[in-house]
Amino acid sequence: MTDNFSDEISARICQHMNQDHSDAIVLYAQAFGGIEEAIKAQMQSIDAEGMNLIVTANQTELPVRIQFDHVLADAEDAHHTLVAMIKQVKSKIK
Repeated sequence: MTDNFSDEISARICQHMNQDHSDAIVLYAQAFGGIEEAIKAQMQSIDAEGMNLIVTANQTELPVRIQFDHVLADAEDAHHTLVAMIKQVKSKIK
């Protein structure tokens, strides 16, 4: 984990995502994690290269690592990347 993604920054991002955007995390698991049957997911950590989720699917919890398409520079880059990823998923659903 780089200095740009300290444990504190990772925890802050995860807390925000889990509290305010839990539906987006499920979509990340389905679209980028390949777990189409995901019904629940929590972001456990995030770093410059990807995010770690705990996904509930088929009555089982499993860890899922999703790699980003580039190395993130900082928390702001993480925000923009996560938003872009959800927009990508939603554009395919419509």
